[in-house]
Amino acid sequence: MKSTYRAAAFGLAGAMALSLTACSSGGNASTGASSDGKVTLSVVSLLPGSEQAAIDAFNAQVKQFEAANPNITIKPVEYEWQAPTFAAQLAGGTLPDVFEIPFTDAKTLIANGQLANMDKQFHTLPYAGKFNPAILDSGKGSDGKVYAIPAKNVYGVGLHYNRKLFESAGLDPDKPPTTWDQVAQDAKKIADANPGVAGYMQMSQNGTGGWQLTVQTYARGGRIQEVSKDGKATSTLDDPATVEALQWLQKMRWNDNSLGSNYLLDWGTMNQAFASGKVAMYTSGSDVYTSMIQSNGLDPAIYGLAALPLEGSDAGVLTGGTLAAVPAGVSTAVKNAAIKWIDFFYTGKLVDKDRAVADAQTLVKDKQPVGTPVLPMFDKAQYEQNQEWIKQYINVPLDHMKSYTDTMFELPLVGEPSRHTQEIYALMDPVVQAVLTNKNADIEKLLKDANTQAQNLLDQD
Repeated sequence: MKSTYRAAAFGLAGAMALSLTACSSGGNASTGASSDGKVTLSVVSLLPGSEQAAIDAFNAQVKQFEAANPNITIKPVEYEWQAPTFAAQLAGGTLPDVFEIPFTDAKTLIANGQLANMDKQFHTLPYAGKFNPAILDSGKGSDGKVYAIPAKNVYGVGLHYNRKLFESAGLDPDKPPTTWDQVAQDAKKIADANPGVAGYMQMSQNGTGGWQLTVQTYARGGRIQEVSKDGKATSTLDDPATVEALQWLQKMRWNDNSLGSNYLLDWGTMNQAFASGKVAMYTSGSDVYTSMIQSNGLDPAIYGLAALPLEGSDAGVLTGGTLAAVPAGVSTAVKNAAIKWIDFFYTGKLVDKDRAVADAQTLVKDKQPVGTPVLPMFDKAQYEQNQEWIKQYINVPLDHMKSYTDTMFELPLVGEPSRHTQEIYALMDPVVQAVLTNKNADIEKLLKDANTQAQNLLDQD
């Protein structure tokens, strides 16, 4: 799944069944260049409801791009990846010409002919050969061609925490918890000291319940899906690590009373609850600070980011990211314009000093985040070089994120399950919700039933 914008759980299979002929762009008149050679390119801008300063910064970037590319006019479109909406937009041809998708969804969309082949355009980038091959592979088809381009927010999940609420409970905000038992203990202290506040909370709907339960499973050494060498996928939702994670939540909910009172939070509502001081700790991608500044009015002074507790011999940190893609059916002129925008807005600034500095200056001018921790799309050396270029403009509270940043390059990263990802996450949502709302929820039975449904999906392949 994505982190900066959150995917709702909706089986993409439903979208794939729609007529592919309807999936070509054209709903926004992007059929190619006009007779004078000019192109109007619609692109993802910001999340709906973003702060005016963030909008101003984006508009300034658009002006810079248009000045450098006078034949291209940019049409910004507010956008949040939500699977039901995405499916309808894709089928109706109304997506922006450049839109964003999670790593997990690209290969299915490619296989169904719903993304434009961007291989020729991609290889015009002077740094095309520098991408981390594992990351680039997320956007490649079975033909080896590039259809979607790694764009931003390659993240590892971390533990986000409210430093002010830690202090209110007599906890040291510079020493966040390092084990799940410590998370539970600190959550109870915070909830006891702050009535109405969730010391910890878990996302539970629109696919985020399954996403974050997978995070918890990985962090305890388990997995929710296995794929054999011959390609056969086996669902393992009833892994002992998943049982343990749900029992941990169950104890905090019903014994410790430390999870607050709202048990139906997803990515967006969780961010808002955290920014407003209603949630003290939760897990999500390392990059979510940027969104909370842009959309939720987060006070940087209260924010902390810690490494995810890892327990078990095969424990790992779930990783994901964002790809930029173009709908199938657009003209070559639109694809050529699209790669210029992708280069300008997403990737070029990571490898070019002048562009990195210019981008940072624009963002800082409108008080937008610069330097939020993400994982490198190229390699560690290139990432560190980029950070050195923009060092004087970094304005995120990195001293509040040391628990994460000190270990981010040593994290044992594990990708999201590769088969029917969103559909299986959706199957896991009700399990999380049941544990949070029913004191007598039978965890093993819930997981067994969900696992049977998940295996039925996998057996269809």
